[in-house]
Amino acid sequence: MANDTSTLGGLIRIVRQRKGWTLREMSAVVGIPLSTLAKVETDKLSLTYDKLQQFTARLGLTMAEFLAEGEPSPAEAAPVMGRRSLTTTGNSVHIKTPNYDYEYLCADLRQKRMVPIITRIHTRDIAEFGEAVRHKGEEFVFVLEGTIEVHLQFYTPVVLKAGEGVYLDSAMGHAYVCKDCDTALVLGVCSSEDADLAGELISLAEEEAKHAAEPA
Repeated sequence: MANDTSTLGGLIRIVRQRKGWTLREMSAVVGIPLSTLAKVETDKLSLTYDKLQQFTARLGLTMAEFLAEGEPSPAEAAPVMGRRSLTTTGNSVHIKTPNYDYEYLCADLRQKRMVPIITRIHTRDIAEFGEAVRHKGEEFVFVLEGTIEVHLQFYTPVVLKAGEGVYLDSAMGHAYVCKDCDTALVLGVCSSEDADLAGELISLAEEEAKHAAEPA
């Protein structure tokens, strides 16, 4: 029988099974007759409030703690998937655009919720950048080499040097350009509930590269 914690019987069944008890063993602990407990667990009978208080007290639980027993444990709510990927040679996708040279890391792992990207920034003047970038999710960018100027749709530009970073809403127009250097290197991590975020980001970069290669 499937466990249904929306009923008193289903909740009692969950508690009993988590403790590894039979109905008879639970009956002895909580002081409620076996026949009564069996009917309650199958939702053929209910308990008075006084009996329910007795039930929870004998288990050493408050009423709130008893009701919370119906919530899934962390292991049940989020099973371990065992996902892993290495940033080894050949396990990345390289795309060159007019503004950035992208290296999408951990390319062998599909449906990532986080997309790590090493980006070499070439553009030094925001006037030459073109349209700001926008996509789903959020991102964190950390400067590894050089200095960059961060341009955001709703904020005044800010300068970040090596060892500094920014976290932002990726749906907001954003652009990174070099500041007082020829190129800069950053590590970016983009995240989204969309399981195909990596595919979307790569498609956007490929479209930008294709557009730049077309004759004027």
